[in-house]
Amino acid sequence: MECIEGLRVPDAGRVAVLGLDPLRDVVRLQRRIGIQLQEAQLQKRIKVREAVAFWASLYGTRAADGYRLLDQLGIGAKADSWFMTLSGGQKQRLFIALALIHDPELVFLDELTTGLDPQARHAIWDLVLGIRDRGKTVFLTTHLMEEPQRLCDRVAIIDHGRIVDIDAPDELVRRHCPGRTIAIETADERAVGALERVDGITSATREGRRVVVQAASVEAMTGIIECLAAQRIPVSDFQTFVPTLEDVFLKLTGHSVRQ
Repeated sequence: MECIEGLRVPDAGRVAVLGLDPLRDVVRLQRRIGIQLQEAQLQKRIKVREAVAFWASLYGTRAADGYRLLDQLGIGAKADSWFMTLSGGQKQRLFIALALIHDPELVFLDELTTGLDPQARHAIWDLVLGIRDRGKTVFLTTHLMEEPQRLCDRVAIIDHGRIVDIDAPDELVRRHCPGRTIAIETADERAVGALERVDGITSATREGRRVVVQAASVEAMTGIIECLAAQRIPVSDFQTFVPTLEDVFLKLTGHSVRQ
């Protein structure tokens, strides 16, 4: 990502961003992209308002636009606070505002919601969706699988520095984790045997008041419903658990803890 942004010299290969070379055309490129780094610092005693005004002056934009971003990110009340008094989450939101202050065509967001509370995280997600809806491109990295599932049109899963697959989130789930888990609450003792005979069911086991069914694909759902109706098996609850991008990530990269 730092090679793409022009912050690091690649060991090999070629990079083009918006038709520009990130190293040779760095000045032209910086005016068209916004960057929020995973770790960054400002002067301890610079005020939030001063930082916004300074960034706006660098790009020839209005500081008022930056102040609106602060409000949208929930830190407008901190405009007169020193940088060193901000919490980690507040600093993160300030850097996102600075990355967006000149309305860039392409925005790089690196671990954008690390350390944020749920309210702040959702505010930033809404901001990202708003950027996308204005025809901009957002390039983000994250370890929180809920984030790309909610925000991204395309997801690349990287393992040890190599892309192992890239596609739309729903398509990744469909291809790599097509199975479904269905939990059916029923006291009928016939349920396990009946459901085991349904096409596409790999297992059916009783767990207390529920029968947990493993289906090879979503297509088996019709057979489950038809079976329950045909056998007149009473059901008091029916839940389907759909795989997520986290399941895909673990399947493609392994379940062991990374060093």
